[in-house]
Amino acid sequence: MKVEHKIYLGLGAFFSLIVIIYWLWAGESGGATMLLASALLGLVPGSYLGWWAKRMSQRPEDVDEPTVEQSSGSIGAFPTYTIWPFVMGMGAFMVALAMVFGSWTLVIGFAFIISAAISATLESKRGGVI
Repeated sequence: MKVEHKIYLGLGAFFSLIVIIYWLWAGESGGATMLLASALLGLVPGSYLGWWAKRMSQRPEDVDEPTVEQSSGSIGAFPTYTIWPFVMGMGAFMVALAMVFGSWTLVIGFAFIISAAISATLESKRGGVI
């Protein structure tokens, strides 16, 4: 997590510098507010990842010279074939269609999303088809 920590903090520092330059140069608050939000989107996760990296043992990605044995082990059991990501995507599509066709498609879209999330969770716990 140390690499991710440095990347996020670097982005946050870059946008913080740009906020100061933009504020002094343009003097308008709309763009400065958006750039400040961008800086915070880099600084907050970067700080959290740095805080968390101090409490964790090193991952193989954090070691300069990792070996294969360091990253071996059980990754997890995932179903080979599943329909639920497609159903969740259809639900998200229906939610997006609500902007065009009206709020009645929100109900259908959220029903698809919730049922797909529950079914994917149950399928992953059982390791097979529901």
